[in-house]
Amino acid sequence: MERYDYIIAGAGSAGCVLAEALTASGRYKVLLIEAGGSDKRFSIQMPLGYGMTFKDPAVNWCYMAQPDPGLEGREGYWPRGRVIGGSSSINAMAYLQGLPQDFEDWEAAGATGWNWSSVKATYEKLEVRENSDGTLHGSGPVHLHDAQDRMHPFSARFLDAARQAGWPVQDDLNGAAREGITRLKCTVKNGRRWSAADAFLRPALKRHNLRVLSNTLIERVIISDGIATGVECARGGQKHQFFANHEVIVSAGAVNSPKLLQLSGIGPSTLLMQHGIEVKRDLPEVGKGLQDHLGISYQFASSEPTLNNRLGRWPGKISAGLQYVLTKRGPLSVPINQVSGFVRSNPKNHADIQIYCNPMSYAVRPDGGPAVLPDAGFLLCAQPCRPTSRGEIKIGSADPIAPPEIHPNSLSTNEDCAMAIAACRTVQKLAETPAMKAVTTDGPDIAGMSDEDMLSDFRQRANSIYHASCTCRMGRTEKDSVTDARLRVHGVAGLRVIDASSFPNVTSGNTGAPVMMLAARGAEMILEDASARVRLGGAA
Repeated sequence: MERYDYIIAGAGSAGCVLAEALTASGRYKVLLIEAGGSDKRFSIQMPLGYGMTFKDPAVNWCYMAQPDPGLEGREGYWPRGRVIGGSSSINAMAYLQGLPQDFEDWEAAGATGWNWSSVKATYEKLEVRENSDGTLHGSGPVHLHDAQDRMHPFSARFLDAARQAGWPVQDDLNGAAREGITRLKCTVKNGRRWSAADAFLRPALKRHNLRVLSNTLIERVIISDGIATGVECARGGQKHQFFANHEVIVSAGAVNSPKLLQLSGIGPSTLLMQHGIEVKRDLPEVGKGLQDHLGISYQFASSEPTLNNRLGRWPGKISAGLQYVLTKRGPLSVPINQVSGFVRSNPKNHADIQIYCNPMSYAVRPDGGPAVLPDAGFLLCAQPCRPTSRGEIKIGSADPIAPPEIHPNSLSTNEDCAMAIAACRTVQKLAETPAMKAVTTDGPDIAGMSDEDMLSDFRQRANSIYHASCTCRMGRTEKDSVTDARLRVHGVAGLRVIDASSFPNVTSGNTGAPVMMLAARGAEMILEDASARVRLGGAA
């Protein structure tokens, strides 16, 4: 019988942070289990390579959502990392902490101690910022690169357009300024992706008290007399059980964490019994409350060169590849999401729309992946920041290999429909600025669209921005949540959920940074509780 002090389910953004923090003292023996394999792939390490991993089942769960009535019955594609580093190994590397109001709302929802001042201190411990001149600020493991000197010159036009639209242009939206448009800071170091595995797991792997099992699927958490005692896994065609002296921590993400709990007998009893699963804890909110960001993109042809001129044809692709391999510079060394920020759809509101501006246009290949168009173009995208629609994740089978059912329930409230129109109007405002009109040679006639046209277009074309969250959210009681403010599952001792599923509400922007912050604070809570057990005379 193999025993560990802590077992972590999932080596993604949260799991890597937890593995590093829980092994740092050398006192605790930790097992980290990941369904996917190694992240040592060129497509992962090269910053622009996430177009190659977008539909790659070797590193991606490649989930499909259920037909979504709010999106004209379309089945959305939901990529999720299935690899060491999880989604931090396949995401767009944009780093935004979120808006202060996001975290005030977390505390108001019952996540006591998660207000802005508390989480801000954690962010500061995690980060080191590299300016474009190479100087560093901070000493944390999360490397934030200011890539403005590597961004395509066309990106400067987006900043000019933002000023003309009346939006402030900021140097960084992770500092004193939180509203406006900026050149994004990205998790890149020395021209390579800097994932959670790079920042946290690789240093931890040098320690004797950490074991990592990859290509291992956790099929259930073992629950005995209301206590999580271990996990049962499938590895190499064999079943294995591992046991935890202290806690099992589920960090499988907003889709797979509720799935794992449900397979383990923790969730809505009706659903569990429907699939013949013994109910260990009737917890109705497991899988409920799903939130995500929906974005609408518009592509335009340009009279001014963009990345398409370099990457849209084979000679340019080959030269860019050689440049990257030899120097770790060039267009492949920078994420495509280069300019973004938060703006207000109404001056009376908080910032409630996130804008993305990319100096490249692309088509969708038959396999669903992106294909760079051969001629100059650019993309403008907007997403409402705080949707009010709520979806659900639920198992469709007791088979651990079967994908879960993803029910986004998009645009199911009047508020979200109004914000969809507002997002379209925000792109219209940007597209109609002199800076953009001066180079636009073709594209959608946003100016001629009515509100009804915009909502219809949003329903037909909007897609997930891949920020799924809140399916095992923190809250006050089991009636409104799955975990308490210390991330402990209601009514099941020795079990926590720590990942984007734990968010009480989705943050306004990209979720990679908030997940790492949440995991760092979660690790502190775990260690505090372990110390408390020692003081009370229990086992460490």
